[in-house]
Amino acid sequence: MILDLQVPAGESEQEYVVKKSRFIARVIPVESREEVNAAVARSKKDYPDARHHCWAYVLGSPADATSAGMNDDGEPSGTAGKPILNVLQHGHLGNALVIVIRYFGGIKLGAGGLVRAYSTATGLALESAPAKKLRQWLTFQLQMDFSDEQPLRHFLTTMTAEIIEVVYSETVSIRIRVSCEDEVPLQRFCGARNVSIASV
Repeated sequence: MILDLQVPAGESEQEYVVKKSRFIARVIPVESREEVNAAVARSKKDYPDARHHCWAYVLGSPADATSAGMNDDGEPSGTAGKPILNVLQHGHLGNALVIVIRYFGGIKLGAGGLVRAYSTATGLALESAPAKKLRQWLTFQLQMDFSDEQPLRHFLTTMTAEIIEVVYSETVSIRIRVSCEDEVPLQRFCGARNVSIASV
């Protein structure tokens, strides 16, 4: 489980101009490849006359993404998507898509110039993007007497938690999800009532 993952709090944009070429970098929170595709399609509708819509994304932690991807969208191979992804992977935001929309200004930048421009635009956008902490969940298996079930259910209403599964046999087995910040109160409750608790 990733702790303290920062994600974009919403969409934001920053513009960077070099040699008359405009680079509009858009940061978008995403949780799936489908959301990436939808955001790229929307970007092309928002800026239909732009020459390029280059992008990269990371799902999960930026340094250890569960999924990542990039696209040069017509720019020379390796000059757009890869620099965007590189800045993302060394940044502080996970579950993030960066689309850099380019309006060509008539002056060619060369491969090195493109890499610098896309990297700079991405960096500026990520630095200014509002961020929030992603709520992290822990899953526990609880084993208890029947007399402890109702007190537990009532206790769970006081925190950020949800019951995933309940199995009745000689005892009650309940699988729950709680937010990280509620782990200590839950452990205390279980200790006070001799409820068996195990991390799943």
